[in-house]
Amino acid sequence: MKPIRTFVVIPSLPGPLARLKDLAYNLWWCWNPEAIGLFRRLDPEQWDKTYHNPVRMLGTVSQERLQAKAQDEGFLAHLERCWTSFQEYMNDRQTWYAKTYGYSDKPLIAYFSAEFGINESLPLYSGGLGMLAGDHLKSASDLGLPLVGVGLLYRVGYFQQYLTSDGQQQERYPENDFHNMAISVCRSPEGKPLTVQVALPGRPVTAQLWKIAVGRITLLLLDTDVPENQPNDRRITRELYGGDTETRIQQELLLGIGGLRALHAMNFHPTVYHMNEGHSAFLALERIAVAMERHQMTFREALELTRQSNVFTTHTPVPAGIDVFSRELMEKYFSQYFSKLGIGWKEFLDLGWQNGTPKGDGFSMAVLALNLCGYANGVSKLHGEVSRRMWGSLYPGVPANEIPIESITNGVHVRSYISQELSTLYDRYLGPRWIHSPWDHTVWQKVDQIPPEELWRTHERRRERLVAFARQRLQKQLQARGAPPSEIAHAKEVLDPETLTIGFARRFATYKRATLLFRDKERLIRILTNKDRPVQLIIAGKAHPKDEPGKNFIKEILQHCDDERIRRHITFIENYDVVVARYLVQGVDVWLNNPRRPQEASGTSGMKAAANGVLNLSILDGWWDEAYTPEVGWAIGNRDEHPDPTYQDEVEANSLYELLEKEVVPTFYDRGQDNLPRRWIAMMRACMRQLIPVFNTNRMVAEYTDRYYQPGNLRYRALSENDRARARGLARWLEEVRSCWGNVRIESVEAEGGEEHRVGENLRIKIRLYLDRLKAHDVAVEVFHGFVSASGLIDTGEAVRTQVVHEEAGRATFEGNISFASSGRMGFAVRVLPSHPDLIHPILTGHILWS
Repeated sequence: MKPIRTFVVIPSLPGPLARLKDLAYNLWWCWNPEAIGLFRRLDPEQWDKTYHNPVRMLGTVSQERLQAKAQDEGFLAHLERCWTSFQEYMNDRQTWYAKTYGYSDKPLIAYFSAEFGINESLPLYSGGLGMLAGDHLKSASDLGLPLVGVGLLYRVGYFQQYLTSDGQQQERYPENDFHNMAISVCRSPEGKPLTVQVALPGRPVTAQLWKIAVGRITLLLLDTDVPENQPNDRRITRELYGGDTETRIQQELLLGIGGLRALHAMNFHPTVYHMNEGHSAFLALERIAVAMERHQMTFREALELTRQSNVFTTHTPVPAGIDVFSRELMEKYFSQYFSKLGIGWKEFLDLGWQNGTPKGDGFSMAVLALNLCGYANGVSKLHGEVSRRMWGSLYPGVPANEIPIESITNGVHVRSYISQELSTLYDRYLGPRWIHSPWDHTVWQKVDQIPPEELWRTHERRRERLVAFARQRLQKQLQARGAPPSEIAHAKEVLDPETLTIGFARRFATYKRATLLFRDKERLIRILTNKDRPVQLIIAGKAHPKDEPGKNFIKEILQHCDDERIRRHITFIENYDVVVARYLVQGVDVWLNNPRRPQEASGTSGMKAAANGVLNLSILDGWWDEAYTPEVGWAIGNRDEHPDPTYQDEVEANSLYELLEKEVVPTFYDRGQDNLPRRWIAMMRACMRQLIPVFNTNRMVAEYTDRYYQPGNLRYRALSENDRARARGLARWLEEVRSCWGNVRIESVEAEGGEEHRVGENLRIKIRLYLDRLKAHDVAVEVFHGFVSASGLIDTGEAVRTQVVHEEAGRATFEGNISFASSGRMGFAVRVLPSHPDLIHPILTGHILWS
């Protein structure tokens, strides 16, 4: 029956409890243990039933209980403490950003992402990308950054997983009830809901704006499920990563173009725009279109104005992971839009076109982002190298190490993932600075002051809690599958709270090799069932609904779980999410990660484990490639990348078994008379001391700020002065460079001396150029020198800039020195690049001339 009128019913809180609503509607609570404890204390049963959703819980707690708590002096004192802490946090004007760059009350940075994983009560995420985005917002809040997040509000979010009795993954899509979540409708000063429109073929689509408070940060979300839209358009934001390619381009149009319009509707006008993966890259086009319209600029002028404050972070180490749209789809969705940019159709397509992708020739969102962003980075040092190789074809003539894709290694928001017990331990022995300055190495030196008995007992309690949680989950899973009572009863006996526990939990993509540990099953059984030194495994993870090989991995693991010989030593937990992850990273002894190198861009789950003193056992890929030392964990294999994946699996599976048998298990069970594994505890301490201050998002966000956000903000403001005079001048200069570049040539290169030189000697080089209409100051002339490889190339070298010594009638002479730091076969080449004080990176011009 269709209602003739609808209402929003809100909780009815007694006066003394009114502040609970304000606390519930700001996600600050989810990384503050005392606030979490406050909501749990209100009604522990409802806290669990509502899956830790305080907004929903406030509407389901009985009025009798609310009245009782309103007169409970202990509860009210607890509420007062939380409220005071919250107010102090929100009103702090001496944050890291304010002290470093000055306080700003308006957002200067916009952070766009297709998903945000902030808390389990807001299921708007699918995996690591979303969790990273959520942690980015939390740390931006802690550091006081003037940042606003932008994303989409999904009606069903990502799927929930359940398994059939034969191990087949099934998916269910429960709908989100926005009115029982910490989400509010954005309203105009007149109180009307704010909306924006984006043109799709033949019709406009309306998106309603919602907001989430994440500490000091506002997260804006767009929702097309509104009456103004056609039924199909209402489904655009229905499902995260759902639907077909056409749904994807619609979502990405809404995110990029609609997201910028949402900011303007809220009267937010940031100067820096950060694209977390390529999903939001259409944003760069909309920035250009807006600048053209508002400031009467040409396409080239607007491009130069906006590019220098666009940031693109790629998380994808394989070409198949990039969104690519066909020419037909681009024509369908952009045949009207591109004319706003004042360029031709081919020029428009060339902004993102790539031939020969795994998805065919098409318009690549990553290529678009790389072409329109002044800053680009991978998410670990190794991923930066992989990305430079992966996108080398976009930069012809540029050595791999000079391709303008850098790296900022990911981190995790430490307070969001450590256990309450460990948090208390850190408070006691490290003091409050571990919360405020988690990147400060001196803070973490104090972990050596934690008594080994206390650290180990804290860890053992977490393992006991994990085992209890796993047993409860397994019983519920078996009941849901209709398993016989005997099998359900058996679930109470799986795992042992005193046994060495290994966790493996992640997305079941094939490259992550979830079944590698089972490659030699008989050997694994011997390791697990050793009477004196047993081992147990807890596994969790989802496969994408369309990933049949990933689903088969899950099915295979479920079959192993049913093997009578190891049933008590291994369990699979369904529906991997934030809650499951939290229990695992806090309670296991070892975190296992064995992707096929170099396909793991970062791997933040291992960082969450390390923050809890859990030791990593991992392939040298992603973050672990730069984090590993023998004091903090174990490396599976070496850095070899075999062309034969079967052989690589064989070698690394054997290395994994060797490490378990000879290193991991003996270290865990090597106990003294006090029954403490002192070598293991020493590794836990080293893990905390060395890894936590580096692999946290406070460090990461501060690095983005120092290297990209603040320079981008200053560049944008400088180019905008005097009616964007410098941006216009830069565009004019680039047009002149383009028109002349084909005529520029190196006429001669002279080098002193013969074919032998001594270490420490300088070699003077003179270069004569023909510059056509350009001047000497319009170019940078560099000597690129280094070792010559067996192939006759300088694979990685150093560029030394020369100085102009003479200029006359379209010609110029440059001179410079290179020195030899070591012996060997050396060589040099000369190159010419455009040079301008407002040019963010000469390689982005696409012009480079080699000798």
